[in-house]
Amino acid sequence: MAVPKKKTSKSRRNMRRSHHALGASAHAECKNCGELSRPHHVCPACGHYNQREVVEVATSA
Repeated sequence: MAVPKKKTSKSRRNMRRSHHALGASAHAECKNCGELSRPHHVCPACGHYNQREVVEVATSA
């Protein structure tokens, strides 16, 4: 059974994990209202997806 001969230092351990960070999430501009929303998701501001309203959003007036 493989057993490490020396303890892995914090520096070496963290260098190995340097690529494990989460990337920034993508956002696209809504073609209807101009708000930023996730690509291929319904816009939370206006309820549009693919240039048509799919969710009715209550407006606070």
